[in-house]
Amino acid sequence: MKILLIGDIIGKPGRKAVARLLPDLRQQHGIDLVIANGENASGGIGLTPPVADELLESGIDVITSGNHIWKHKEIIPYLDGQLPLLRPLNYPRNVPGRGYLIKDEVMVVNLQGRVFMGELNCPFQAIDHLLNEIDPKPPITIVDFHAEATSEKGALGLYLDGRVSAVVGTHTHIGTVDARILPKGTAYVTDIGMVGPRDSVIGDDAETVIGKFLTQMPRRLSVGKGTVTFNSVLVEIEESGKVISIVRIDTEA
Repeated sequence: MKILLIGDIIGKPGRKAVARLLPDLRQQHGIDLVIANGENASGGIGLTPPVADELLESGIDVITSGNHIWKHKEIIPYLDGQLPLLRPLNYPRNVPGRGYLIKDEVMVVNLQGRVFMGELNCPFQAIDHLLNEIDPKPPITIVDFHAEATSEKGALGLYLDGRVSAVVGTHTHIGTVDARILPKGTAYVTDIGMVGPRDSVIGDDAETVIGKFLTQMPRRLSVGKGTVTFNSVLVEIEESGKVISIVRIDTEA
C-alpha cells in the first residue's frame, strides 16, 4: 500500500494547489490513500464544513487537524459525524470528535504535542491506551503528531518505533530532511511541511509578520501570495504493516 501524507494546507492557495496537483500524483505514484492536515485550510486558520468537503473532493481521504480545529465553531458538530475528519486523540474524553479512524484497513491517529502547545493529556499515554484497547488492530497504523518541539516529535517517533507503521510531524509548516525508517521499522519524519505560499512566513503574509516582529504590536495576519510549495511524504507499506520506504515528495504549484 502506498500512502501519501500531506503537510498543513494553508488557506485558498493551499487548497487550489492540492486540487491541481493531487490527481496527477495519485496516478503517477499509484497512491492508495491520502492523509492531509487541514486545520489551517480555511483562511489560514481553522476549518469550515464547506472547505472540508472541498478537500475531500480534491482526493484527500482522511483529514487530520490540531490546535486550530476549534477556530470555526460550525465545524464542531461535524467532528462527530461521518466526515473522515480527526481532532487530536489526547483531548479530554468529553470533547467532541474522535482522535482516530480506520479506513481501508489503515488506522489513522491524530495526536497533539504539549511542549509550547498547551496542557493536554499526555500523547504518549493516549496512544499507549489506544494501541492496547483496539482489538483487532489493523496491521497499518499512521500517526500524525501535531507538535511544535522537534524533541517531542523525535521522542514519540522512537517511543512508537516498531509499534506503528509511521509517525509524521505536522504544525511547524517547515519540512525537515530526516525522513527515514527507524531502527525497529517505523517510518518517520519530524515535519512534513506545508502546502502554502513559498515566500511567506509559515504561510502568512511576510510583510505583516515582519512588522509584528519589529513592533511587537498585534496585527491581523493574512495568507501569503505567490508560488505555492507542496510538501508531502510517500510511505510504502506491505499488507503485513512492514514499511518498505518513506520518501519526500516536494514540488511547487
